[in-house]
Amino acid sequence: MANKRFEMYEYRNIVVRMRLGDSDRALAKAGLIGRPKAKALRAVAAAQGWLNADTALPDESVFAKVFASTTTQKRAPSCVELYRSDVERWAKQDIQCRTIYQALVRNHGFAGSYSSVYRFIRSLELTTPKATCHLDFAPGEAAQVDFGAGPVLVDTRTGEEVKTWFFLMTLCWSRHQYAEMILNQKVDTWLACHRHALEWFNGVVGRIIIDNPKCAITRACYRDPQVQRAYGEYAEGYGFKIDALPPREPKKKGRVESGVKYVKRNFLPLRTFRDLTDANRQLQQWILEEAGNRIHGSTYEKPLARFAAEKDLLKPLPDCPPEPASWARVKVHRDAHVQFEKCLYSAPFRLMKQTLWLKATPATVRIYRDHELVATHPRLFKPGARSTLDDHMPPEALAYKMRDPQWCLRQAQGVGPACHTLIGRLFADRVMENLRAAQGIVRLKDTCGAMRLEAACQRALDFDNPRYGTVKTILKKGLDALPTPEQAFDSLAASYTGHGRFCRATHTLLKH
Repeated sequence: MANKRFEMYEYRNIVVRMRLGDSDRALAKAGLIGRPKAKALRAVAAAQGWLNADTALPDESVFAKVFASTTTQKRAPSCVELYRSDVERWAKQDIQCRTIYQALVRNHGFAGSYSSVYRFIRSLELTTPKATCHLDFAPGEAAQVDFGAGPVLVDTRTGEEVKTWFFLMTLCWSRHQYAEMILNQKVDTWLACHRHALEWFNGVVGRIIIDNPKCAITRACYRDPQVQRAYGEYAEGYGFKIDALPPREPKKKGRVESGVKYVKRNFLPLRTFRDLTDANRQLQQWILEEAGNRIHGSTYEKPLARFAAEKDLLKPLPDCPPEPASWARVKVHRDAHVQFEKCLYSAPFRLMKQTLWLKATPATVRIYRDHELVATHPRLFKPGARSTLDDHMPPEALAYKMRDPQWCLRQAQGVGPACHTLIGRLFADRVMENLRAAQGIVRLKDTCGAMRLEAACQRALDFDNPRYGTVKTILKKGLDALPTPEQAFDSLAASYTGHGRFCRATHTLLKH
């Protein structure tokens, strides 16, 4: 009885036929057992007294004890047995079978096959299989959510390939589902997909079972996970509870996991999509026409038929849906700006180096210090874009920003034409910007007055030296009160026209 392993009821049936007088040839002809095995079985049965028609046959447990040794197949020891200690140690460290095989070949010159190593590791039974329990859900009680890898689309504008995912929400009782193709897994997209799914079902379930994506859970933990603040507000607004599974336990939401596989195997193959809109149109049409009307493998009913009974048990949607928003912790940098999704938003400079809360909606960005609103900006989407409010800037930086060349020219014009001309010459320089020099000259009016500044600028122009340092030195040394070169020439010329001090004596000498 070496090759085929018989069940105990089969042994008992053959013994009954022997008691009725069937020969070994008749048993073999009936296909019950081969003649050599029948001969061996008849010998065992005769030794046990089972062939006597006057005695009752024992139950199958007795047969099992008698035939236990004869039915056990002896196998040759594995060629990996010599390295059992090493293989067991590596297997307990969760090292892959292929790596263990390569290590045996490299370190011990192992000549066996990879399959022999694989079978040996499987036979070790290092871990005890865990028993599972099938969970039942009441109608409207829960839904499960997951992401799946979608097709690669081609951007019609740039021709570049764009990677996609699909969002899937499955109702646990009816198995009716909502799916949507998306381009990213950001918080905004996650919240928008939830809103579209609940509007698709026209109702809200009691709880939503999820994995631990970063867009929903900020800290994955077996017992105390931390939910994303925006997702928590969304759940409160719609009235559902968030049920985050333990890390690395996808089997605990098997309904949506199976749904992801179903979409990948039955919808995505052999289909072409023009763009994301076309892909979503085809996907939702497929759900209503094919996926929703199939006979489900677990319920043996159509998901849409079961959903017809479940939809009235869903909680109604809120009259005003919650605002989709993203919350993030941001730090105020030295330039009085915070960064969110590669865009910059200003915050009061006095909060520099502090960590604040940022709430981003599709239209606005709000910045909070604890519960105090400190800044509001329009939402920016272009990377590198900047939104700056002047009130948030430090006074010195704001002064430099506000006092541009046009401001300096206007202020100089109020001082006088010489000051305006000097400032204009500064800005006409082809090499230097000279904005700070112009700002400094205009600021001298506050300490010296407009009249002295105008005179100092005129003197600097007369000497063809229109610089901030020149004007400042003239005012510091009081040179603005001295006559200009033109005025000095005019007073000297009077001496040669008969009005000078020695004019009379000179005229007399020349006369004689």
